Amino acid sequence: MVRVAVACQGGGSQTAFTAGVLRPLLESPEVEPVAFTGTSGGAICALLAWYGLRTGGPRRAVELLDGFWRDNAATSPLDAVTNALEVGLVRLRDLNLVPLLAFDPYRFPEVARTQLRDLLERWVDFRLVAAMPRDEGPVLQVGAVEVRSGEFRRFDSRRGEITVDTVLASAAIPTLFRAVETEDGAYWDGVFSENPPIRDLPALDLDTIWIVQLFPRSITTEPRSPGAIADRRAELTANLSLEQEIDAIERINGFVRAGTLTDPSYREVGIERIELDRALDSASAADRSPAFLRGLIADGERAGAAFLARRRTASGSRT
Repeated sequence: MVRVAVACQGGGSQTAFTAGVLRPLLESPEVEPVAFTGTSGGAICALLAWYGLRTGGPRRAVELLDGFWRDNAATSPLDAVTNALEVGLVRLRDLNLVPLLAFDPYRFPEVARTQLRDLLERWVDFRLVAAMPRDEGPVLQVGAVEVRSGEFRRFDSRRGEITVDTVLASAAIPTLFRAVETEDGAYWDGVFSENPPIRDLPALDLDTIWIVQLFPRSITTEPRSPGAIADRRAELTANLSLEQEIDAIERINGFVRAGTLTDPSYREVGIERIELDRALDSASAADRSPAFLRGLIADGERAGAAFLARRRTASGSRT
């Protein structure tokens, strides 16, 4: 059995792919999750997987992921029309076909945040979370950034920091939500800090880190249209901190392999990626249409199952 930390990149509705990936990973008897981390939508998926495992095992975790994304879909006629309008306006803006319209979240009631809070509390009993033994089961970390200081923050279950507010903080996109006030600061979305946080994971007793990555590392053609340029800029920004943290871990791995780092608290940790193999524009992060979400979840299930199959094949070829 492999001891794994699963790190979930944030990307709004695109993290429905992550929910699909998690199903085969959670259901596999070959996998022992020791940690989940995430930012924004990835933090929500990580939360649901972690909470489900803690309260009912893999089957419960899958039920929570399925239920959250089913309820999050724009299914009512009004919601469907509003969703299509919002996504369409973002695409027109990225093509420079409409002026940049700035939404001021401080001028309007926080309807979107209230809806997301209600949805989270429908599927997670945060009072039960607060009562859970902190030193048992997998670790959960969700990433955010403190607005005034710029400090990256990893809210950690071992420190009793997982609340509905800290999860909302990780998902607080500043163009849509006000900063989330907690006891020690005002926080914005984790995609501005560590997307997702992996820096602390090698300190855990694990074999490998599996990263569910939504944004492509490389593309085949140079972006030349306004929309393509905006999309690639968003992808590079989302991947920046992740690639820096991967590089730091791989450097330590190299020192361990070479024998130049002999401190027993350091050990070689594998890093593997499960990547979304579908070209999506940045506007799709706001798309909650049921067909789109179902398609991403199905893509994720296939990607997760194929990833496990490749690992089994590779493991068999080494024996």
